[in-house]
Amino acid sequence: MMSQFWSEVVQQLVPYTPGEQPKMQQLTKLNTNENPFPPSPHALGAMQAAINDDLRLYPDPEATQLKQTIAGYYGLHENQVFVGNGSDEILAHTFATFFQGRPALLMPDVTYSFYPVYCQLYQVAPRIIPLSENFTINPADYTGAKAGVLLPNPNAPTGIVLTLAQIEQILQANPQAVVVIDEAYIDFGGTSAVSLIQQYPNLLVIQTLSKSRSLAGMRVGFAMGQAHLIEGLQRVKNSFNSYPLDRVAQAGAMAAIKDEDYFQQTRHEIMANRSALVQQLTAMGFNVLPSMANFIFACHPEYDAAQLARQLHDKGVIVRHFKQPRINQFLRITIGTQSQHERLIAVLTQLIH
Repeated sequence: MMSQFWSEVVQQLVPYTPGEQPKMQQLTKLNTNENPFPPSPHALGAMQAAINDDLRLYPDPEATQLKQTIAGYYGLHENQVFVGNGSDEILAHTFATFFQGRPALLMPDVTYSFYPVYCQLYQVAPRIIPLSENFTINPADYTGAKAGVLLPNPNAPTGIVLTLAQIEQILQANPQAVVVIDEAYIDFGGTSAVSLIQQYPNLLVIQTLSKSRSLAGMRVGFAMGQAHLIEGLQRVKNSFNSYPLDRVAQAGAMAAIKDEDYFQQTRHEIMANRSALVQQLTAMGFNVLPSMANFIFACHPEYDAAQLARQLHDKGVIVRHFKQPRINQFLRITIGTQSQHERLIAVLTQLIH
């Protein structure tokens, strides 16, 4: 072991553990919230066209056309948009820009498990606020932030959504701190906080093309906020990686955003599949939290979640189980295709008598 060469911060890190990415074939993979549908045909065509002799050249370091595309889609100005390699990288830059060296970052006890890792890495002291008994976020709990407020909406892994009025309540209670709303799953039933950006100088909204645009393999994310927040992120990005998005990713991202018809078709199909799966699981005795994401969070009062996850895995169906307190009896199940759901239900029927 050569860990004596690591810094003290690295020695204390507990890295994020992503969902299993198995190498086996013929699996029903419902554990990492990937979109079950392929990317937009226009996005695929744009990426294929971008694979040409120009790859010998660096990409546009500012991703200007992509920023303009995002700004136009959301009714913003180009200087109100920041782009990066997936929303996880943008979250890292967010920690470095707004939270690092400041106390009291407010975040829920049950939330995206990358947040505590970034708190360790950037030496940010979180103030953990428990969700209510029914796993909802109470906006009245989020006051007095020093570093900021960090909330996924919908929350992960619960899938429960905050309304715009609730987000405004948090913004108004913390005017001197940045409030970050992580909207990785917003397109599956929630309402984006983008409409509040012009009114609130402390609001930063982060989104990704990994989920609703089926581009998880390309790693494209973006943040939106007033120009002074974006300028701060730009300073960190240009001190870290001046060329974050390659030519192929930029081309595919622009085409995916422009293909509104395909986006609407696939997201509505996922929402319909979600409703059908909730009905089926409820009929089997599961308690399912009200999700507005492309996953559901479910528990069965008579069966241990960890054991169910193992038994499903043994039969080629992979779901996500978290060992942490309060949620260790829940399974997070990604919304897939109808055929994937049929396989899930068939195996669960064998396991639950």
